[in-house]
Amino acid sequence: MSDTARAFPNTERASKPTKIRDGVRILDIENYAPFLLTVVNNAWQRRTSADYRARFGLGVVDWRVLSMLNIEPGITANRVCEVIHMDKAAASRALSNLMANGLLVFEAEKNDPRKRRWWLSEKGQQVHSEIISAAMKHEAKLVENVSDADFETFLAVMRQMLKNLDP
Repeated sequence: MSDTARAFPNTERASKPTKIRDGVRILDIENYAPFLLTVVNNAWQRRTSADYRARFGLGVVDWRVLSMLNIEPGITANRVCEVIHMDKAAASRALSNLMANGLLVFEAEKNDPRKRRWWLSEKGQQVHSEIISAAMKHEAKLVENVSDADFETFLAVMRQMLKNLDP
C-alpha cells in the first residue's frame, strides 16, 4: 500500500505529495501539505512581524501572547503555552517584553511568587485594539480572492489537522 493510500484510505488523492525524478522519489512541494503550511506561515510572519515591529514595537510572538491575554484575562504562562502551542522560553521572552513596554500587569500567587496570572494593562488594551485592526487587515489580504465557502472548508480542514496532531 502506498503512503498516499495509507494517508487517504478511502480516496485516491488527486494532488500527490511526491513524484519521481530520475528514478528517485522526491517531495512535490506544491502538493505536500506540511511544506505549504510552513511557507504560508513564514510569509505571514515576515509580513505581519515587519508591520507590527514598525508600528507597535512588537513582534508576532508578542502579538500572539498579547491577544491570548485579552482572550483569557488572568491567564498563566503555562496556559498561554498550552493554547497557542508555544514553547515556554518564547512565552517568557514575550511576557518580559510586553511587561517592559508597560502592556501587562500580573498577580503572583502567595505560596509561589513565580506563578503569575497576567492581564493587559490599560496601555495593553489600547495597543491590543490598534494591533487587532492591523491583524484583521493582514488576514483580509491573506484570504483575498478565496471564496467564503473555500475559506470555511479551509478552517475546518485546519482544525481537523490540528486535532490529528494534538488530540
